[in-house]
Amino acid sequence: MDINFELYKVFYYAAKFESFSEAAQKLFITQSAVSQSIKNLEEKLGGQLFFRKSRKVKLTWEGELLFKHVEQAYNFIKSAENKFYEMKNLDTGEIRIGVSDTICKYFLIPHLEKFNVEHPKIKIQVINRTSSQILELLKNGLIDFGIATLPVKDKNILVKEFITVEDIFVACHKYSALKDRKVTLRELTKYPLLMLEKNSTTRHNIDHFLEQKGVTFTPEIELEDIDLLVEFAKIGLGVACVLKQSAFNEIEKGQLFEVEMAEKLPPRKLGICTMKNVPLSRAAAAFIECLQRTGHSLQS
Repeated sequence: MDINFELYKVFYYAAKFESFSEAAQKLFITQSAVSQSIKNLEEKLGGQLFFRKSRKVKLTWEGELLFKHVEQAYNFIKSAENKFYEMKNLDTGEIRIGVSDTICKYFLIPHLEKFNVEHPKIKIQVINRTSSQILELLKNGLIDFGIATLPVKDKNILVKEFITVEDIFVACHKYSALKDRKVTLRELTKYPLLMLEKNSTTRHNIDHFLEQKGVTFTPEIELEDIDLLVEFAKIGLGVACVLKQSAFNEIEKGQLFEVEMAEKLPPRKLGICTMKNVPLSRAAAAFIECLQRTGHSLQS
């Protein structure tokens, strides 16, 4: 049976105020329109809903039963409406973000902190994965958006460029022979190298660059975590290829130095990835707007 919600709306107001005239005033319609709506509903249901008196009306037993259900439905609708407005005004909601540990630590945390202060009722969930894993999470609907190393070749994923980052080689005093001079990629192959695992997008981009230069690196150690690469470099296990920001403090303290390369690694672009034709929640859209607005400052 098709439900005419307008009839139930009129019934709700008439029952609540026990008056057709008051219902008409609240709904901005005529009293005769209220009477006709109630008559139509009674005919539709096959029973009487009100006892008509002079100015007031009283619900029949069947009307009382119906009103309890309609009132509950009305309250649910009002609650849903309020939640909708809260989400629209960023008073509630949830954001699910996919991002690598390193990018989260060195670029995203200040923005997470600021957004949380401005919108404390928004729940933020951060899932740490590699770029390829982030894209899978996105396609499976497990995150709202992800930050991944470009390029992304999936046509179903919409990419907006976020920031450009730089990968560098760092070493401790054990490899001081590499300090204060230009070092070629081929010379670097003679040293123990510490790099990200081969399956990562970042490593794939580096290997592609090396291939174009006719150079092959065979790392001594491969890890998933850039911060661990920095730590291993500090204790002299080799020359590490890391995100520049991840080694900034160690370089400042003199624990590591940047190996100045004759052929620098190409800058790496990161993008904000969302699914095409899948609308974002207001909270997720607001966070992305914040990132895009201030993306340039993250690179300083």
